[in-house]
Amino acid sequence: MYAPVGGRYARFRALVKANSCKFVHDRAVDSAYQAKQSMIERGSIIGHGKEGGSVLMTTRHELIRRELVSTGFVTTSALSDRFGVDVSTIRRDLAMLERDGVLKRSHGGATAVAAPGEQDIPYRLKRTKRLTQKRAIAAHAAGLVSEGQILVIDSGSTTYAFVERLRALNSLTVVTNDLRVAKFSAEQSGWTLLVTGGQLVEGVYTLIGDHAVRLLGEVRADWAFLGADAVDPVAGITNSGLEESKAKRAMIAAARAAVVLADSSKLGRRSLCPVASVDDIDHLITDDDLPAADREAYGERLTCVAVDPSVSDGA
Repeated sequence: MYAPVGGRYARFRALVKANSCKFVHDRAVDSAYQAKQSMIERGSIIGHGKEGGSVLMTTRHELIRRELVSTGFVTTSALSDRFGVDVSTIRRDLAMLERDGVLKRSHGGATAVAAPGEQDIPYRLKRTKRLTQKRAIAAHAAGLVSEGQILVIDSGSTTYAFVERLRALNSLTVVTNDLRVAKFSAEQSGWTLLVTGGQLVEGVYTLIGDHAVRLLGEVRADWAFLGADAVDPVAGITNSGLEESKAKRAMIAAARAAVVLADSSKLGRRSLCPVASVDDIDHLITDDDLPAADREAYGERLTCVAVDPSVSDGA
């Protein structure tokens, strides 16, 4: 084997030594990184983020729980930035909390289970909650509709209560992504029905997907009546599901005027996926359980409907 001599040999040895040092340094960095990741996964540390200092994994989980209680949703990117850890670490946290029944993971984050907006509760249970308030909201909203108008009606228990209040009208065109609304409309003499089609969301009678969105983009209506998982003066109308949010945006775009029907338990809440700002809708109809101090932020579009306190639905 050829061996360098003289000055070339000295340079060769220096090069070997430098590369050896670099190899040792790289191995040390890799080992330190692996050790830190192992500690993170075991819950020993969390990193140094906006919370300040090192925080146990159990504390991190508690902070995530608190955020869910406060807003109803979290995003992986915001938690990663807040705690100073990789997004992959946050995903593992959310997976663990999902196994504990604390949250439901979705695209880009997670939503609270049976929390703000009662996300993902089966329709047979959801329709019995705050029924008195929903009926009062529905009755007021029905007063906006005239004979012969074209309505886009969103899915949900409140919108179903709304369409029931329209039975006295003899001529309407209803466009909907809700199978229960569709069935009721099909049974009304003189009504025209257009169903969006799409994929059925199990348990809630909602049709979603690109087909539904495309059809909504091809219609023009007088009114769009929407439900909502959450409504906040700053965050606007938000929803727990990405596909449902797309359909709601298409409904707003299809109508001359948009109306959100949401009982007061939905207001002041935020969910994961944005639908529209409060400024994008024309009417927000809720019940008078909304505290007076919270009403001004929604502006003149807000209507709080009186609910008869002597009537109870057991909600």
